[in-house]
Amino acid sequence: MRVLFVCLGNICRSPTAEGVLRHKLRDAGLEGRVEVDSAGTGDWHVGKAADLRTRQAAQQRGYDLSALCGRQVKAADFHAFDLILAMDNSNLQDLQRLRPGNDAAELDLFLRRYQLELDEVPDPYYGGEAGFTQVLDLIEQACDALVLELKERL
Repeated sequence: MRVLFVCLGNICRSPTAEGVLRHKLRDAGLEGRVEVDSAGTGDWHVGKAADLRTRQAAQQRGYDLSALCGRQVKAADFHAFDLILAMDNSNLQDLQRLRPGNDAAELDLFLRRYQLELDEVPDPYYGGEAGFTQVLDLIEQACDALVLELKERL
């Protein structure tokens, strides 16, 4: 099983989701059974580390994002991944436009899939520390639900 998280620049939301899910899969004994990655729809941060504020917020909760490096989503991802989860509607629309059409990837909006209080993970990039905390809260909740789904699917 392969899961890809996608946001705009791949430096805040999607690397957070990647790091949180990796951690939760390890805790659930599913490490090695599920591959996890993240990407951005834009190319501004390709090759760069996750935003410092993102890494700091994650580190405070025990998630290490230091090894993650930004990349842009590509058409081949729709064949390589089983589940592609977008952080917001704009990302989802971009992915739908990029989708080659002959793929088997399941494409969905991350929070909506798990019926949380919000449909979208808000982009914390231009805000303060509280935005990064909110992103972590939402992603942790959704990743808990995703781990349950993955257990059932495996």
